[in-house]
Amino acid sequence: MTGLPAMDVAARVDRLRGSLDEAGCAALLVTHLTNIRYLTGFTGSAAMLLVRAGALTFVTDGRYEEQAAGQLTAAGVDAEVVIGRSAELQRQSVSRLAAGIARLGLEAEHVTWAEQRRYADDWFPGATLVPSTGLVEGLRLVKDAGEVARIEAACAIADGALATVAPMLDDGPTEAAFALELDTEMRRQGADDLSFETIVAAGPNGSRPHHSPSDRRIGRGDLVVIDFGALVDGYHSDMTRTLAVGGPGALDETQTRMVDVVRASQAAGVAAVRAGASTRDVDAACREVITEAGWGEAFVHGTGHGVGLDIHEEPRVSWAADATLEAGHVVTVEPGVYLPGHGGVRIEDTVVVTESGCRTLTRAPKS
Repeated sequence: MTGLPAMDVAARVDRLRGSLDEAGCAALLVTHLTNIRYLTGFTGSAAMLLVRAGALTFVTDGRYEEQAAGQLTAAGVDAEVVIGRSAELQRQSVSRLAAGIARLGLEAEHVTWAEQRRYADDWFPGATLVPSTGLVEGLRLVKDAGEVARIEAACAIADGALATVAPMLDDGPTEAAFALELDTEMRRQGADDLSFETIVAAGPNGSRPHHSPSDRRIGRGDLVVIDFGALVDGYHSDMTRTLAVGGPGALDETQTRMVDVVRASQAAGVAAVRAGASTRDVDAACREVITEAGWGEAFVHGTGHGVGLDIHEEPRVSWAADATLEAGHVVTVEPGVYLPGHGGVRIEDTVVVTESGCRTLTRAPKS
């Protein structure tokens, strides 16, 4: 998508270098592709990045020779690009470049046991391998203006797509047919891809939070839970709306109360978001409203999660988490109530945290 502000990708590696000493390593081998994209702008499916104090080496295979050079140059990343036309040649290159490094960090959450054994025995036999956790992910927590702009563009596409296809619900489509129309419309409006498999859960299917669209026809009086997102330049959006087919007058008393309670819960959660707030407290703000309504046991998941290059990333917004929000974090607020036999209601916004509160990026109506 054109017109988006530039991101300062080149500065990210220096910020990463600043955390290596505290992590107890002299260099870091980055193998998680999402983290490599964050640090270099590279979007291919095979790469390694060796981060040392005074050098940066990017290793990939022959398929990506031109792409890697072009994307790293466009991002302003000063790195040696090494093309290994076989896995063995790549191993030799990385082993040679890492020679003399006494303590080499690996991304512990992204390296399998088998890979760790190969690194220890074959790749870096002279080094002490240090299991590092969250070094790059910690940098990714606070989004810069360019990142927020991409997430906001993805949110705007999702808003527009829902507005375009929502009238279809009155025609009685199947859940699967409506999901397909929504997915297609997001692409028509400029999405590079979908953030995840779209959820359309109508009537009794709505009591299953991650229901897959089926051949059930949507009818008058159904509550329809629609959870979906668009992808723009690698960045995700995430939004849920629950729509009433036939309007509010078509709902029974329990369904109407479900919508009112979840809407109030979600508003309370959004109001609790601000720099310095605990994610546990945001969850509690949502949960208190639903518990007071007598449906605490029907709110079966956490309140939200971070959004960025991954659709689910830190910080987690949950009773089981206790992160502190900072300005520039992008998180969801998505309480729900799920009652077998009645269906479900979930309302979700993606918001960017500010010093005084938050700014909502998903703007589709909740009425």
